[in-house]
Amino acid sequence: QVQLVESGGGSVQTGGSLRLSCAASGYAYTKYCTGWFRQTPGKEREEVARFDSDGTTSYADSVKGRFIISTDTAKNTLFLEMNSLKPEDTGMYYCSVDPDGDSVLVCDFTSWGQGLQVTVAS
Repeated sequence: QVQLVESGGGSVQTGGSLRLSCAASGYAYTKYCTGWFRQTPGKEREEVARFDSDGTTSYADSVKGRFIISTDTAKNTLFLEMNSLKPEDTGMYYCSVDPDGDSVLVCDFTSWGQGLQVTVAS
């Protein structure tokens, strides 16, 4: 059973940085079909960044150039480095994986962490 546990959230001022971590058990990280999502009140969950099924990275337009997704396979952890944070980055952040991501053409994010809050004060 895949379990994902996020850490590193919190409150920062505009322009600050945070690094989110997502430690996994029951799953070995690869650079395929792993990602970060976020949700703000009244809005649907949106994708922030991912390693896609071909290993390439993609980012939401709103975070391009500011956020970086990475993986440390030795630590079996997924990271999201968030820089130049803005108030509109405030929300609940979730990591997610497709446990079969290294053998599919289209990612199906079925395993999710519990989420953690990121608040960016203006």
